[in-house]
Amino acid sequence: MSNPTEPEGGKQDPNPDAPEADDSAKRRFTAPSGFDGSTQIIESVPEPPTEIFAAGAPTEMIDSTKMAAPQVIPPRDDAPKPPGARRSWGWVIAVVLVIAALVALAVLGTVLLTRGGANATSQEDQVRSTIESFDAAIQKGDLATLRGITCGATRESYVNYDDRSWTETHKRVAAAKQYPVVASIDEVVVVDDHAEANVTTFMANAPQTRSTRSFDLQFRDDQWKICQNG
Repeated sequence: MSNPTEPEGGKQDPNPDAPEADDSAKRRFTAPSGFDGSTQIIESVPEPPTEIFAAGAPTEMIDSTKMAAPQVIPPRDDAPKPPGARRSWGWVIAVVLVIAALVALAVLGTVLLTRGGANATSQEDQVRSTIESFDAAIQKGDLATLRGITCGATRESYVNYDDRSWTETHKRVAAAKQYPVVASIDEVVVVDDHAEANVTTFMANAPQTRSTRSFDLQFRDDQWKICQNG
C-alpha cells in the first residue's frame, strides 16, 4: 500500500514544515546580453555579528550627583583691567594731585604772608625803638646818640654843636624843663625805606598840655633814623 504522502515516481518531498533555504546569501547577477563569458557570482560580505546584551543586565546610568559643578576662577592680578576702570583711577590721581598742589600753594602763601607780616612788625618796632631812643637822648643830653640816630637837617643841627656849648645849653634847658617828652607813639606807617610816626608829646614843665607831633624817618646804614621832627 503506497504512502499517500509519497509523490509519484518514488521521490519524497522535503519536509513541508522545514523553512525554505535562504538563497539570498548567494546572489546571482546575470550580465546583460551582449557580453561574452559565463555568469559570475559575487559573494556578499558577511556582516559582523551584532553584540547581544544579556537580558536583565543593568544599564550604566550617570550619577547626577557626581556631575562637575561650575567653578569660579578668581581674577588674576596681572589680568588687564577694563578701560573704564583705568579712566576712573586716572581721574582720582589727577584730583589728588590738584588738591596737593592747592594745599602746597596755600601753605606757601601763608608762610610768605607770615614772613611779610613779621617783617613789617619788626620794622615798625625798630621805628618805635628809634623814637624812644631819641626821646631819652633829649632828656639826658646825649649828643653822640642824637647824632647817630638822626639824618638830614636834624642831624646837622646836632653836628654844629660843640660838646661844651651843648653841655651848657642842655643844663639851662633841663633846669627850666623846656624840653619835649614823648608820651605815646600812636601810629607808625612803614613804606619801603621810609616811615612816618605820629606821637603825643608834652613839655616837661607842662605835662597836662598834650600835643601831636610827627616824625619822618628813613632807613639808612642798616637802621632807622629821624630826619625831621615837627
